[in-house]
Amino acid sequence: MATTQDVVELILEDHRRMEDLFRKMRSVEADRSTALKEFADLLIAHALAEEAEVYPALKRYKDIDNEEVEHGESEHEEGNKALLALLEVDEVGSEDWDEKLEDLVEAIAHHTDEEERTILNGARENVAMERREELGAAFLEERARRLKSGCGSIENIRSIVGD
Repeated sequence: MATTQDVVELILEDHRRMEDLFRKMRSVEADRSTALKEFADLLIAHALAEEAEVYPALKRYKDIDNEEVEHGESEHEEGNKALLALLEVDEVGSEDWDEKLEDLVEAIAHHTDEEERTILNGARENVAMERREELGAAFLEERARRLKSGCGSIENIRSIVGD
């Protein structure tokens, strides 16, 4: 359970968890399939919760760049497509797996870097802590609802990306 309700810190915690899961997916000593399943669930729940609860609220702040928020949404689409490509690989650890994992890591690392430098810093500078905590509670609730629904299934991701 999260020790904070600050939406900025909650998003950062998810980003760090995703990085940990990437390390597991790269390791021949780890259960890569399980790490991928956890990653898929977390990525989809995280992105959908941001888009439902966080991004619309942040767009209302005049000092937060709406173009960056909208760009974040388009980067979610890129990450979802890269995730689907990895999920569709037949053999964990194959050359195809490694290539698709690299594509996913690049897409997500690019997004998290930009989001942390632009959107999250904008929230730090312009959104009162009380409001950040309200957004955090809404984010956690929506993310939990999505996780419970099995949002990281390959069928659901296909429907999200329109495949």
